Amino acid sequence: MTPRPSAASTRLSGKLGLSDRIFAGLRSRTLLSTVEAGLARVESELEGEVRSADKLADVTARYLYEAGGKRVRPMLAILTAQLGQGTTKEVVEVATALELTHLGSLYHDDVMDGADKRRGVPSAQTVWGNNIAILTGDLLFARASQLMARRGERAIQLQADTFERLVLGQMHETVGPQDGDEPVDFYLQVLADKTGSLIAAAAQSGIIYSGAPEEFEEPMVVFGEKAGVAFQLLDDVIDLSPDPSETGKVPGTDLRAGVPTMPYLLLGHRSDAASTDLRARIDDGQERIAAGADPSILDGALAELRDHETTHETLALAHRWSQEAIDALAPLPDGAVREALTRFARAVADRSA
Repeated sequence: MTPRPSAASTRLSGKLGLSDRIFAGLRSRTLLSTVEAGLARVESELEGEVRSADKLADVTARYLYEAGGKRVRPMLAILTAQLGQGTTKEVVEVATALELTHLGSLYHDDVMDGADKRRGVPSAQTVWGNNIAILTGDLLFARASQLMARRGERAIQLQADTFERLVLGQMHETVGPQDGDEPVDFYLQVLADKTGSLIAAAAQSGIIYSGAPEEFEEPMVVFGEKAGVAFQLLDDVIDLSPDPSETGKVPGTDLRAGVPTMPYLLLGHRSDAASTDLRARIDDGQERIAAGADPSILDGALAELRDHETTHETLALAHRWSQEAIDALAPLPDGAVREALTRFARAVADRSA
């Protein structure tokens, strides 16, 4: 029998600590109610879009949706829409399409990374195999494109440009830096493409489809991309957590699969013997895992990396990108929306690590 994850929640409570950390104060509490009402509309749309008359597709497409999710992207679209006419039908549809794009990318990412778990449940490819997982991701991308097509040429272009960056980010992550590429800069660009681009599109879409002032678009693009990079840098730290309940995955999943993370890459900037030795042991462990060895052979090295100075350096780097995201908000008017966006940028760099 196919395992069934728990039903998705539409409330912000407990998701990145949003209710307590982002919507603080009386003015923002009113905004919270507005955003939660908008998210409920998105959730209803999502539930309909992941269903299918085809029995297999219905089960596979609903699988990761029903495992839940933070709904960061639709939340940002709804939040920035309050700078215009509010949560319009167009905002809800585009926010739904972008979340479907994100959801589809998770099916692909787990195949690429060889992840055993996602959102606390077995990853789709461990249940149905790589081919079905990839095709399910493709199906969700198609559904997202159908939604965007309802909104016309600009929405289609936004989706296409964002999707191109998602693919390029995954492609570059797969092949790694080439001759002349500085590994850390290369990796930051991968994060901007794979994570920042979709968050930026969500923040921008709330401006576009609520009729907010056009001059707010570019600040939202910069904000979303930088906040997205900060978010992923923190994920690199959290990925090393010894408690799988914090991540929904085995600690060090990316590194065990041979996918570099910032703490690992920063080891290459150090010439001390301990750092050089640690990186060599991680490299050796990855090669042995690729040849069929038990992934647990990296347990000791990853525990050392968790406490290494490069992991603390990654945390500081996440805070820097978070502050740059906040700085991008300068053209926005003072008020509850700007305050909530500022707290969001801080929250993505201050999650439990």
